[in-house]
Amino acid sequence: MIRKVCKQIEESVGQSAGLPGLPDLRRLAGVAGLSPAHLQRTFRRAMGISPRQFADAVRVARLKSGLRKEIDVTTALYQAGYGSSSRLYEQSNAQLGMTPAAYRRGGRGMSITYTIADSRMGRVLVAATERGISAVFLGNDAGNDDARLAACLRREYPHAEIRRGAAEHSKWVRAIVRHLAGSNPGLDLPTDVVATAFQRRVWEALRSIPFGATRTYSEVARTLGRPSATRAVARACATNPAAIVVPCHRVVRKDGSLGGYRWGLQRKEQLLDQERRIAKREGISKKSRKASAPK
Repeated sequence: MIRKVCKQIEESVGQSAGLPGLPDLRRLAGVAGLSPAHLQRTFRRAMGISPRQFADAVRVARLKSGLRKEIDVTTALYQAGYGSSSRLYEQSNAQLGMTPAAYRRGGRGMSITYTIADSRMGRVLVAATERGISAVFLGNDAGNDDARLAACLRREYPHAEIRRGAAEHSKWVRAIVRHLAGSNPGLDLPTDVVATAFQRRVWEALRSIPFGATRTYSEVARTLGRPSATRAVARACATNPAAIVVPCHRVVRKDGSLGGYRWGLQRKEQLLDQERRIAKREGISKKSRKASAPK
């Protein structure tokens, strides 16, 4: 039933140039044979997002496809079903992580500032734009690891303007350092990352994993309504540029083993052990303690 609704959404989005074409919830409910409220709950439980968010993801994916083919922005936005350029630019920061023109240029025009600080888990690089966190990279305890972390950032955003600055986004840096020290469990920071529709859905699901808990790759895939997409989920975890903020360390293998982690299995084990201790000590409910979805 959910597959049928998804297909209806995909067929409706941008079905005629210049018209939004986002299907009405009542019409979708008729397709599913449910009430609108029942469909909304069922769809979110199966997919991890609402029908409207799924439609937005489909539309953004089509926009990205057009921009990657070097179609001009105006043509791409109408083919993707945006009714006007103003509507597109209203949503571009949250959904593209940059303006459509900047995305078309491969990220050129992004202005990223980063700083590297000491934390209980070693050196940590935090990079951000004015909109949100673009990267969190974990290093070792040595100061000479800073150059490697900065090089990782430049590989992640090869076309962006990147500079080091200690004052910018200091509140976000302090929040992450406190979180790594165990004194700020409820980390809730905005993100500004470039992602495919599927990556964004995976990362949103990761941010809903309660503090002190874990999920398996297959559980995350089922949450997205894609039970056979376990490997794709693992790839999305491996390519997550915002460690900690998007807690990919909370995803483990079905047999309970840690699986992979970009910043090392020892670091992953440390993070999980610390979260479990804090959750137990502070009585954090695994059912109610959830980080908010990416902004």
